[in-house]
Amino acid sequence: MSRETMSMRTPGPIVIDIENITKHYVMGEETVHALRGVSLQIRRNEYLAIMGPSGSGKSTLMNMLGCLDTPSSGRYEFNGKNVSEMDDDELAGIRNHEIGFVFQTFNLLARSNSLRNVELPLIYAGINPATREERAAQALRDVGLADRLHHKPNELSGGQRQRVAIARALVNNPSIVLADEPTGNLDSKTGEEIMALLEHLYQRGNTIILVTHEADIASHARRIVHLRDGLVESDELTVEPTPAPVAVP
Repeated sequence: MSRETMSMRTPGPIVIDIENITKHYVMGEETVHALRGVSLQIRRNEYLAIMGPSGSGKSTLMNMLGCLDTPSSGRYEFNGKNVSEMDDDELAGIRNHEIGFVFQTFNLLARSNSLRNVELPLIYAGINPATREERAAQALRDVGLADRLHHKPNELSGGQRQRVAIARALVNNPSIVLADEPTGNLDSKTGEEIMALLEHLYQRGNTIILVTHEADIASHARRIVHLRDGLVESDELTVEPTPAPVAVP
């Protein structure tokens, strides 16, 4: 999609609000400061890219946003509630229902077919088998894999495996899709197809948070946050919001 034809949907209320988040790891006698005080607000229906070189803290930040890790200090509110005050069940509920994860390495079960891989979040959610299979099949149809339901990962191309991973991320109807280098293991043409699919999800109303080190991939987003040395270096809109239509009396 060219820059001229890109548009920005009107963002909704704040869903993620982090303030002065830090994260450090003790590795032997050394302390690694991955995040040094990051503040960020993300609204529903935003398309945000988080960029930075290796070691900038972008993967650590992604884990924080996805409630996969906890900060060393600072405040993180999800939908207005302090994440540090949530119990394990509440955190699991966010990961299972609010956020769909897409990873560079696909993270598919090698011995399971596409349908079973996509069903996995529904099993954790306690959905009955018949409903699980119906919803997983629909999710695969939604990403263009209606004819690959019973294929195992080694019977699929890289792009098809990533589509299975996206279907798995979407099967619980999350409002947020968190994609970590989703085209990193794909050729350029297949990568563009995956980005077109993420664009479709954004236009459908999902919030897209994309973590990447590639400028051409980040250019699909409507807002780009650059990290360097665990700090926000810049935070810029790349496309102006489309004004809401004015009602004519």
